[in-house]
Amino acid sequence: MDASRLADQIDVALRARGTPDRAEREKAYLKSESGHYGVSVPDIRSVARAVASQHPGLSHDDLLVLVGALWAVPVHERRMAAVELLRMFHDRLSGPDIAALERLLRESHTWALVDPLAAAVAGPLAERHPGLGAVLDSWAGDRDFWIRRSALLALLGPLRRGEGDFERFARYADAMLEDREFFIRKAIGWVLRETARKRPGLVCAWLLPRAARASAVTIREAIKPLSGEQRTAVLAAR
Repeated sequence: MDASRLADQIDVALRARGTPDRAEREKAYLKSESGHYGVSVPDIRSVARAVASQHPGLSHDDLLVLVGALWAVPVHERRMAAVELLRMFHDRLSGPDIAALERLLRESHTWALVDPLAAAVAGPLAERHPGLGAVLDSWAGDRDFWIRRSALLALLGPLRRGEGDFERFARYADAMLEDREFFIRKAIGWVLRETARKRPGLVCAWLLPRAARASAVTIREAIKPLSGEQRTAVLAAR
């Protein structure tokens, strides 16, 4: 497979689906420094799915080369397509690839790229390779808030299923609970909310003694699935 040629084909397909008006709006909405073609997320996914269907046997090495070729040009839709391909072929990744994912996360600078990379790519990789917990631990203490957010969201998938390592998440969240960064506060609330859909008692019990420390954003998200009695108790504890 000629990764550079395929990346160019993807670029052409993305440009054909973009509009200048949408590009301008999305650039402003995301406060983005990248270029924008103005392609909707469903259309980006459609382009990525077409590539996946044409290359179902895409190897590990070809995947990373293709992702690298797409990512090398700082255009939002190219990078979104790269993330979608990583998501669809995440089972091709191995433990050492966490270093490449971390580089992409550090270069993303927006939730629109960070969130799917963390939750749908890094998360499943860490599930398959428990030894990567040490990497997530280091992310949780990183100076870059996007990397700290990634540590939280990498745990989201199994917690949403009613499984996962809640103790690890709780350790990260407790250390970040008073973080001033909105995207950290929102991520903590998001993961708590999704965990509470299956285990409301666990979330309520964890949140009650910490309610006074948690931000309004975190509380508002976390209590959504709780019972009326549990919500009242958490709000009273604030």
